[in-house]
Amino acid sequence: MNPDAFNMSIRKFLKMVGVHSQREIEAAVERAVASGKLKGNETLAAKVTLTLGGTDLDVSFDDKITLE
Repeated sequence: MNPDAFNMSIRKFLKMVGVHSQREIEAAVERAVASGKLKGNETLAAKVTLTLGGTDLDVSFDDKITLE
């Protein structure tokens, strides 16, 4: 295993996940506010589950996203 290549690959993956996740969350909230499903002042529960093929990694991260 090449530690430098491994580290760079992880960073690239996490950057892609972060950027795409933010866009998806923003779009979902905008649609929900536009449709009246959300008022725009809520605190929303958020959860991400991370798995890694070929390993036993299966971990979830829970937090809240506030809109106001």
